Amino acid sequence: MFKGGTKTVGRFFVVFALEHAEARPRLGLAVGRKVGNAVFRNRTKRIVRESFRHHQESLGGLDLVVVARGSAARGSPRQLTEDLAACWRRVAHDR
Repeated sequence: MFKGGTKTVGRFFVVFALEHAEARPRLGLAVGRKVGNAVFRNRTKRIVRESFRHHQESLGGLDLVVVARGSAARGSPRQLTEDLAACWRRVAHDR
């Protein structure tokens, strides 16, 4: 997806990361119909945004695209948050 970037795969999400010149991280979301109906897709997006807000200090200078996998529909909010936290740690470490 990003040439020269990194890809991190979790149980519920795939995170693509690419460094950029600014100090603030930027977030893009892709939550398709495989995640479920609109209620589940919107819930998943809220969880991703909130997790990003809590971890953005460690993600400075990255463009991030989070792609929700179909399994995200079956995960609890806690499981989704834990999977994202692990993805953020791997992305920050791989810089």
